[in-house]
Order: sequence, then structure tokens, then C-alpha cells
Amino acid sequence: MATSIRVIERRRRYHWPDAQLQFWIFIFLVASSVTLGIFAYFIVVQQTLEQGIPWLFPYQITVSSLGLLFVALIIGLISQRQLLPGIVILGTFILFVLWLTGLVETSIQLFGPSGSVNTNCNLYVTGMPFKGPSIATLAYLEQKSICMSWQAAFSFEVIGTVFLLWLGIMAWQVQRDEYEL
Repeated sequence: MATSIRVIERRRRYHWPDAQLQFWIFIFLVASSVTLGIFAYFIVVQQTLEQGIPWLFPYQITVSSLGLLFVALIIGLISQRQLLPGIVILGTFILFVLWLTGLVETSIQLFGPSGSVNTNCNLYVTGMPFKGPSIATLAYLEQKSICMSWQAAFSFEVIGTVFLLWLGIMAWQVQRDEYEL
């Protein structure tokens, strides 16, 4: 008589908070996209002015692109119902370190001790508005746009870094089954 053995495989299911995860995905997509666009614009400006390109610009483009790829990976894993907290924790940690590095360098360039972007903007742009149809007005508007772009880049880097920390905490809580259905 033949004996049959039946193997039962149980997969652990992780319960992610849907609304929080969707909100995180939206905000982080915005932060990565805006940061990518601003630093790509900075490279175009530097090339147009025939100036050297600081390491921060391609670095932030790369980090923002990695952030977008990470979101695409998360969305792909969600669609297959295979989003594991371990993958999210590892990816979040790596991206957090990269975003924090970019944030520190951006803050040094923006608010640094001497010759910072913010100081130059306050000296040469903010206090000297131009009006009317002239080339000086166009130059002023371009300078103001660059100053505002630096501030926006810093703001979205702060948002991106904080949201990566939040995703890491959320993934840790999912790993510990702290979210109920």
C-alpha cells in the first residue's frame, strides 16, 4: 500500500496600511521628480554658462532616479502581492543615506559660511527687483528662478529624506505585525 505525503506550504502575509503607503508613494514620487528636474535644470544652466558642473548636480540626479526606480519596484511588488518589509527596509536605508548626503551638501551650498547661494541671492537678486521690458528684467527673472529653485530643491530633499525615514519605520512596524486589517 502506497503512502501519500501532503505538504502544506504557508506563506506569511504582511498587512501594509494602504492609505499611508499610497500617500507615501505619491509624495515621494513628487519629491524625487522635482529634485531630478531641478538639478537637471541646473546642469543645463551650468553648460549654457560654460561653467564646470559641481558633483552635487549629477549626484542628485542619480539619487532621484534611484528613488523613482525604488517606487516603481514597490509598485511592482504591490501589484504581485509580494511586498516584503525586508526589501523595503533595505532599500529605504540605502536611499535614506544617499538622500541625507545630498541634503547635507545642498544645505552647505545654500546656507554655507561664505559665498553661499542664499547669501548671493539676498545680495544680488532679492533686493534689486527689475521691472519693464528690458534685458535686465529677463536676467533678474532668471536669477530669481535659480534662487527659488535652490530653495525648492532643499525643501523637497528634506521632504524626501523625512518620508524615507517614515517608510522605514512603517516597514519595521509591518514586519512586527503592528498593523491590523
